[in-house]
Amino acid sequence: MKLTSKGRYAVTAMLDIAINQSKGPITLAMISERQDISLSYLEQIFAKLKKSDLVLSARGPGGGYRLSRDPGEISVSEVIAAVNEDLEARKCKGRENCKGGEECLSHELWSDLSEMIEQFLENITLQKIIEKRSSVKEIIFA
Repeated sequence: MKLTSKGRYAVTAMLDIAINQSKGPITLAMISERQDISLSYLEQIFAKLKKSDLVLSARGPGGGYRLSRDPGEISVSEVIAAVNEDLEARKCKGRENCKGGEECLSHELWSDLSEMIEQFLENITLQKIIEKRSSVKEIIFA
């Protein structure tokens, strides 16, 4: 189980769009500059996000990306899955053949952890992250 930079960057980029899309379509160059993510890496990520119908794109002058749905309807789990991240904690990926074709002694522990991670990420939307970030900033700057 490992969340790579691809998954982290995908979530960050989606949050950037969610926060800024009211100003118009968001270009990858804008995200790249604001979030310090390689433009070529963003292009790879956004090809997958678009294929998963999480973002919509407009070409040409004034073009860019916007979310396909409200930020409150897009879970972190969807974003991570769209870029093919695997957060499975079980070595056997749930096939119960961890140890020479049989289930290992700690299989249930890792199964429970995998399920908890998935449930947690399914219940966290882009909107919830934005709201939490805003409330923390209000406390800090109050």
